[in-house]
Amino acid sequence: MKRLNVYVDGFNLYFGMVEAGLGNCKWLDIHSLANNIKGTSHILNDTKYFTSRINNNLEKQRRQNIYLDALASTPISIEYGQFRSHSMQCSQCSHVWYDYKEKMTDVNIATSLIIDAFRNAYDVAFLVSGDSDLVPPISAIRTNFPQKEVWVVFPPKRDSNALKKVASNSFILGKGKLAQSQLPDTITSKYGVILNKPIEWR
Repeated sequence: MKRLNVYVDGFNLYFGMVEAGLGNCKWLDIHSLANNIKGTSHILNDTKYFTSRINNNLEKQRRQNIYLDALASTPISIEYGQFRSHSMQCSQCSHVWYDYKEKMTDVNIATSLIIDAFRNAYDVAFLVSGDSDLVPPISAIRTNFPQKEVWVVFPPKRDSNALKKVASNSFILGKGKLAQSQLPDTITSKYGVILNKPIEWR
């Protein structure tokens, strides 16, 4: 059996599901998903979820906080980047507005993949993302640790030929696996708080 680590790019997966019209799959159990996509020759060793806490919409913050508290009650680790605002200006009318973007997620994923390879923490890594910025760490791992496999699991509506070229293998995450990997509608947090699936996600 090969030890499997699963690394999930939270925003990439989330927006892929939204674009695919799979909003009813947002209450996703990441640990269950990892178990449902592993192969028969894999034993799940570790699951890591990478995201950032949003700060530009109170209702979305509320739903995200509930979801992250629910995930924290499952056997996964969550690693946070940052959600930052930056000013934008129209070149035609000079109007200025603020846009928000997550920062550091791809760096955090790359760092974790490489450090875990050096620590010999996995034989196979599944990367759930379609972000081509992750080509360099995958290439580095496969060059320096040729015995290790790095598979890319593409979220819905996400694809990258560059990732396919450097990965050991790749496949698309389908609706069936997502629907099969949902948290219970009601879950108790690790602090004993009752958490309910947001009505907007039902």
